[in-house]
Amino acid sequence: MNRLVPPGTIEDEALTDLRAEVRQFVAEHLAAGTFTPSVDAWLSRWDEKFTTALAERGWLGMTVPVEYGGHGRSFQERFVVTEELLAAGAPVAAHWIADRQIVPSLLKYGTEAQKQHFLPRITAGECYFGIGMSEPDSGSDLASVRTKAERVDGGWALTGTKVWTSGAHLAHAFIVLARTAPVDPQHRHAGLSQFLVDLHRPGVEVRPIISMNGAHHFNEVIFDGAFVPDDMVFGEIGDGWNQVTSELAFERSGPERFLSTFVLLATCADRMAANSIPRDANLGRLVARIAGLHQMSTAVAGALERHEAADVPAAVVKVLGTTVEGDIADFADLQDSPDAIFTELTRAAVDQRPGFTLRGGTNEILRGVIARGLGMR
Repeated sequence: MNRLVPPGTIEDEALTDLRAEVRQFVAEHLAAGTFTPSVDAWLSRWDEKFTTALAERGWLGMTVPVEYGGHGRSFQERFVVTEELLAAGAPVAAHWIADRQIVPSLLKYGTEAQKQHFLPRITAGECYFGIGMSEPDSGSDLASVRTKAERVDGGWALTGTKVWTSGAHLAHAFIVLARTAPVDPQHRHAGLSQFLVDLHRPGVEVRPIISMNGAHHFNEVIFDGAFVPDDMVFGEIGDGWNQVTSELAFERSGPERFLSTFVLLATCADRMAANSIPRDANLGRLVARIAGLHQMSTAVAGALERHEAADVPAAVVKVLGTTVEGDIADFADLQDSPDAIFTELTRAAVDQRPGFTLRGGTNEILRGVIARGLGMR
């Protein structure tokens, strides 16, 4: 099972050609031993050389206008590239957040100077980003953010802590959500603003969070009066909540929300075809769910390209997608591992499973988003 898109799926000829091009690229790198397919590679496999190789092919900053060093291509084209890389378990963590979330946010909210500074570097694979949203004891409740930004001469001073910041120990910068006005109990989402923060500035400390399996990709970032100049205010002061909810559609709807364990699903299918593990109809059900999510996520990519609101559909993709990712891990864990590759992929999937439904907003929170969204229609 080496194809993500089922036979007979209708796809534009140009997209089909692009998909074949990416598959050939992946095959060449696998043959050269550039990487070993892995579970959750978009989060935990940081490989700057691979990112550079993608940039050289024009597969970073695909939707960035040419005047900012990008390629002016469509969301659908970018979707095809990212989907194939995820399905292959390729090491894309270095550029993932910058390309997925920071690029469209900069294009929508960034100043001209910010676009000119960051977008060409992201497209070239030379600038890596993290996200500074979650905080201790806050969970998915971003309205409870306690990190403060206080006005000082020429900018703002940040004080507070962010957690679960993927790649912060290796990234150059991140977007921070902070409180710039006191909490109003009647309007908890008011008074929030965003800032572009250099992770190497004085007053910024990055501390590792080591997972139970010994892996390190999460971090705690502590601000002790860290100075952010006025030209690094992101968007409008006080409009942080609206900006964040807009950005989360890009984070929640992407193919990484249902393909984190696809390489394990493909391995299960291969082993079952070779009679290394018993035949089981549940495998077909998992494949069918992935196929459905492919269609849903593709539709959201189209909506985002048309600048349509996609927060509710994105939440649906995230809830259903992360659920099936976990079910794939559970299915593989029930099998008698036929070989070392199967064993390692299963172990990694089971290790990462608790995080699938937490990151990007817990599924419990997102069910509320979906319910409110549907109730408004």
